[in-house]
Amino acid sequence: MASRKYSTYLFDLDGTLIDSIELIMESFRHTFRINLGAGPTPDEERRWREGFGTPLRTQLAKFVSLDQVDDLVDGYRTFTHEHHDRLIRPYSGISEALMALQRSGVRMAIVTSKTNLLARRGLQLCGLEDYFETVVGMDDVSEHKPHPAPVIAALSRMSVGPSNVVFVGDSPHDICAGRGAGVDTAAVVWGPFEKTAFVNAPPDYWLSKPGELLDLG
Repeated sequence: MASRKYSTYLFDLDGTLIDSIELIMESFRHTFRINLGAGPTPDEERRWREGFGTPLRTQLAKFVSLDQVDDLVDGYRTFTHEHHDRLIRPYSGISEALMALQRSGVRMAIVTSKTNLLARRGLQLCGLEDYFETVVGMDDVSEHKPHPAPVIAALSRMSVGPSNVVFVGDSPHDICAGRGAGVDTAAVVWGPFEKTAFVNAPPDYWLSKPGELLDLG
């Protein structure tokens, strides 16, 4: 381990390790149709994508009045739970990269805005669960990305400080959370966000393919 710069890697889940973009978008469209009578407009879909990486209720509250949020959340979750296993898959090369990191002695954890249970379900389905010693989900903390609380919670569970730690994510919300917690950050470009989305939250590293995870340390 003395030869590696980072002894601990924290990972976002959706858009970083698991390709769930189709599931997320279809769940969003479904709950709009059943609760509002029509699918989202292109502008609403753009705004929805900008919120990837933040909690579901926070995202949906941008589009409706407060008394409608619960219905949208319920519709979204119903569709997600029904279609989750069919519409997610690990990104190509992710399993191999995680295996190589694990073999090198790196410790790893998940920091996600999904619920803990659904995150673990996705990890298991994609064959990734054995790489991570803990999962910090939306329901494990009271503050959420871009707040640093979820990252800090992961560090606390692992009994490590912020030095020699890198947080890998696909959204500017991940980068803000990592920076706020005092860890280094890496942004992947195989997820839904373009580099231009990170103008106000530049990462320490850009990753163009999963194999580059091994080059960080």
